[in-house]
Amino acid sequence: MIAYLSLFASSFLAATILPFYSEVLLYALLQTGEPPWLLVLVASVGNTLGAVVNWYLGRYLLHFKDRRWFYFKDEQIERMQYWFQRYGVWSLLLAWMPMGGDVLTLIAGIMKVRLGVFLTLVAIGKTMRYIAVLYFAEMTHGWFV
Repeated sequence: MIAYLSLFASSFLAATILPFYSEVLLYALLQTGEPPWLLVLVASVGNTLGAVVNWYLGRYLLHFKDRRWFYFKDEQIERMQYWFQRYGVWSLLLAWMPMGGDVLTLIAGIMKVRLGVFLTLVAIGKTMRYIAVLYFAEMTHGWFV
């Protein structure tokens, strides 16, 4: 049970702006003989829910743009919005990417993408990433034959 909670927490934090890498823990847990598809499910749910945190942050972030401590400049926000409008919600399938994926989920909140659409696309992308880790583990060690 601790392994699943650790994987969920790691996956959740990896989807936020914090620097975590859940793939390493998933790969290690695959070696312990735990059911691989259950591990993929736990990691995918944790990572998708972590992305929802970013979505909510993005949803309410612009309320604070006039504050001194606000991190983003107007030009940066406009550039992000332009990019997102150009490529659309389908870009959320790339929310799994280590560089820029978290920003995509934040921008989706800023752009007020509907939560159902957001969850569907982000969950597909993130689950596919964990399935790729599973198949990589299978190819390198043949654990799940």
